[in-house]
Amino acid sequence: MSDSARHVSRPASFTGRFGWAGYLLGFGLGGFFDGILLHQVLQWHHLLSSLEGSAFRDIRVQILADGLFHVLMYLIAGAGLWLLWRTRREYGEPGADRLLFANALIGFGAWHILDSILSHWILGIHRIRVEVDNPLFWDLLWFFLFGVAFVAAGWLLRRGGSARSGGGRSGGRRERAPGRHGTAPALLALAALVAGPVAALPPPDVTSVVVLFRPGTTAVSALNAMAAVDGRLLWSDPSGQLWAFDLASGGEASALYRHGALLVSNSLLPVGCFNWTRV
Repeated sequence: MSDSARHVSRPASFTGRFGWAGYLLGFGLGGFFDGILLHQVLQWHHLLSSLEGSAFRDIRVQILADGLFHVLMYLIAGAGLWLLWRTRREYGEPGADRLLFANALIGFGAWHILDSILSHWILGIHRIRVEVDNPLFWDLLWFFLFGVAFVAAGWLLRRGGSARSGGGRSGGRRERAPGRHGTAPALLALAALVAGPVAALPPPDVTSVVVLFRPGTTAVSALNAMAAVDGRLLWSDPSGQLWAFDLASGGEASALYRHGALLVSNSLLPVGCFNWTRV
């Protein structure tokens, strides 16, 4: 049988990995959307806003929990990108971009449904808006607007694509629209790559910074650097390289680079990564 005959008779089908690439990317983007919009931009809640206890009243604990949540979303979105790369040969199949986008919509909505059921109503660690008279209204609004509606849209998009495909390509070779079959993978990958760094941005009005000093920097040198920017000590790790200062008095964080700092950040993620290295 010739190569052209085999190509015509091959059924239009996709592997499970291709399907899960869309689900995971949509799920990760749903988490980034929640964290960026509700935790940082609108500041309606943090991950652990509804937990009682003095430890959870500390904004640094709340920000740390948000950061760990975003790390989890990084891992999920990264797994989706890896599956997308592994199944890149399937991009050219008719309906591939439609299926990927539909699965991403389902994954996006699934995140909000899971978050509502688990975080809002079963565990009760936060609500959509924690300081309102009727939090259930906002929970239900978010559940249906970004959860049920997105899952339904993705399901309808998949159904519409299946109906038009006619169940296969046995009637002849289907022409592909040039340059379009890679649009959905490219847009989803771009969205995941952009949303991750945006999620790592610190909330506004944070005055604490974490400073990674050069190897060999003494405690006296670190404290002198803190005094130079009129800071206040919050904590330091046992290695003596990683310190946290509060600059509420208005000190310039960039001045710490003149006193032996390798990295100054008010986001814990990059500092943690650098602290695992050995210069």
